[in-house]
Amino acid sequence: MKFSKQDVIQAIGDGLLSFPITDFDDNGQFDEASYRERLAWFISHDISAVFVAGGTGEFFNLSLEEYRQVVRAAVDVVDGKLPVIASAGISVASGKAFARAAEEAGADGILLMPPYLTECPQEGLVAYAKQICDATPINVIYYNRGNGILNAASVQALADACPNLIGLKDGKGDIQALNKIIKTVGDRLTYIGGVPTAEIFAEAYLSIGVNTYSSAVFNFVPDMAVAFYRALRAGDSHIVKQITQEFFIPFIDLRDQKAGYAVSLVKAGAEIIGRPAGDVRAPLTMPTMAERQTLARIIESQKSN
Repeated sequence: MKFSKQDVIQAIGDGLLSFPITDFDDNGQFDEASYRERLAWFISHDISAVFVAGGTGEFFNLSLEEYRQVVRAAVDVVDGKLPVIASAGISVASGKAFARAAEEAGADGILLMPPYLTECPQEGLVAYAKQICDATPINVIYYNRGNGILNAASVQALADACPNLIGLKDGKGDIQALNKIIKTVGDRLTYIGGVPTAEIFAEAYLSIGVNTYSSAVFNFVPDMAVAFYRALRAGDSHIVKQITQEFFIPFIDLRDQKAGYAVSLVKAGAEIIGRPAGDVRAPLTMPTMAERQTLARIIESQKSN
């Protein structure tokens, strides 16, 4: 770790967060050279932290050894300019292994993903998260998503039990439930917006005190993503409305045509702007040619603004 706990808390609590896609070559193998170029490009923009091997980075499709390579490369390229947060999860055992690998690679924290497949009782989810938190000294952000949704009482219990738990990332978009968590747990944790295409929830997030979110579209429209975030924080409702109408609503309409497109379209967008990262891995699928053409038109709509 190159940043103190307080430094990481500050970085994830105020400023745009980026989640780079993971580069694969024509044979579907991790392409480290291309990934390093992507990270260097990422950190040349106004962002506050880099989340690597996340959902947009296909964490669920990476082997532990590939994950090590991804995190090591990211820590090396970012070189202490920003905090680097990696992912962990799937099971207690694998979560501990990924957390250990992140720590060894020099990451400043982990984003704790939901457990794999099975439905989970609240006390089981707390135990899952606590065992992984207890296994690492680095910072942990819990991703409240999928089959890993914690209620307010469970988030409070986990925060009380784990000093290295610093944040909660919302992946559900239930503003009522998130507001209840925030009002219950308070500033013990930092809260991050994390639904797919989080910008569409950005105004609602801000209204309950969630000042930042992770931007997947930053991978192919970084200047627009930064402009949208700045307008949001400045209270410029005209710009927020304009970008939402011209870009985010059409993008979401396209994204919702097939499961998994929250990731697949991002990889397609990167290719469209000349920064290809290869195809997604199964079980995800890449967009059709017609869908790519639609995405290209959506991206082009922002170039004149």
